[in-house]
Amino acid sequence: MKIYYNPKLKEKARQLRNNSTFSERMLWKYLKCRQMRGYQFMRQKPIDNYIVDFYCSKLRLVIEIDGITHNYKVEYDNKRQKKLEDLGLRILRFNALYVINSIKHVLGIIYRSIEDIERGTTP
Repeated sequence: MKIYYNPKLKEKARQLRNNSTFSERMLWKYLKCRQMRGYQFMRQKPIDNYIVDFYCSKLRLVIEIDGITHNYKVEYDNKRQKKLEDLGLRILRFNALYVINSIKHVLGIIYRSIEDIERGTTP
């Protein structure tokens, strides 16, 4: 299934990339330059009418980092995740503080999820 995006989100995505949170910058350090099993990840990627934190098109994998603002957007986040899943995407969500305090564990979860995708099993 082809993934479309709203071109109006391009500038907003650029702004988000230039103003990344600490937890996003921390995780990006390990995802950029094909460091995660050779897969290319993009940050602040427009997909449909949303912008996701990290995306690997080959794996159809979205990685989201939820900061404190997500505490007040549970219904929106659930609707957004359902739409992305309906597009055939897999979503991994991590709490921002968890990324900061347990980056090695987060990387392990991502690594194992990629292995599951490669094997054709559901992560």
